[in-house]
Amino acid sequence: MRLIPIITLSISALLSVSCSQAQSDEVAAGKKGKKKDKKESLENRLMEGAVPGLSRTGSLNKAVPESSGLARADQAGTFYTHGDAGNSPILYKIDETGKLLNETRLSVPNQDWESLAQDNKGNLFVIDAGNNNNSRQDLAIYRLNPANPKQVGAIRFTYADQREFPPAKDARNFDCEAALWHDGMIYLFTRDRANQTTSKVYAVPDKPGQQTARLLTSLSINGEVTDADLSPDGKRLALMGKEEMFLYEGDSFQTLLKSTPQRIALPGAGQTEGIVFTDNQTLVISTEEGSLYQYSLQGQSKSGANVGAQ
Repeated sequence: MRLIPIITLSISALLSVSCSQAQSDEVAAGKKGKKKDKKESLENRLMEGAVPGLSRTGSLNKAVPESSGLARADQAGTFYTHGDAGNSPILYKIDETGKLLNETRLSVPNQDWESLAQDNKGNLFVIDAGNNNNSRQDLAIYRLNPANPKQVGAIRFTYADQREFPPAKDARNFDCEAALWHDGMIYLFTRDRANQTTSKVYAVPDKPGQQTARLLTSLSINGEVTDADLSPDGKRLALMGKEEMFLYEGDSFQTLLKSTPQRIALPGAGQTEGIVFTDNQTLVISTEEGSLYQYSLQGQSKSGANVGAQ
């Protein structure tokens, strides 16, 4: 008869220990979460202090592998992005905090998607022109409307001045990770793999078919260009680099390309790969690691180091 109280007591003791352990685990997890939040908050404050106008707005939380391009979506505060070489041919729709809203798989391959451009009718242009070794002969731009993603038009193109695949190492400047649409043309900005001193600017008609990328000019940039966008009023051109941005200003696209850019350093931001204007004063930036930032041009002085144009 005495076994019953003993067994009851043992069970009660076990339950008490289990509850205590669970409470301890919850407390530990809570402390860990608070430490992580506190660390991220501190990092954000340090970055915002180091780079006036820059604020971290969210994270893709691995929902988008190696975000490499950005374009505005149909609703304010929403965007399209994609992964680069080796990832699935998927367009991801996200909000400004990085929350994944939906995915759209395209019927074309992702050889090396590097940028997104957008025209004034809402069409997207997926730039499949990543060309690290400068040896590709299958460069493409895919045109589609997000409302009808199954209908994709292909713009196949070659560079007018490329004769060898690949060219000599000191002439390898045919990798493109930056593009924008303007007035019926796709403008491509190369990433200088050879010397990291020059971004060549090409123009390609935005119509599907076989096209030739015509060389317009070369920009003197001490770095490698990873994305590009034009402000809605057409008076600002932003070229993204690794933890830096080059800002051009002018009254027309032609004068923008002839202007002297302001270099804006973004120390600690990470591998900055995507950039898009949300209005004439505000940019959203994405990184390969998955961070999202907002950069405000309002009140910013032109105190950055300047680089010239050729």
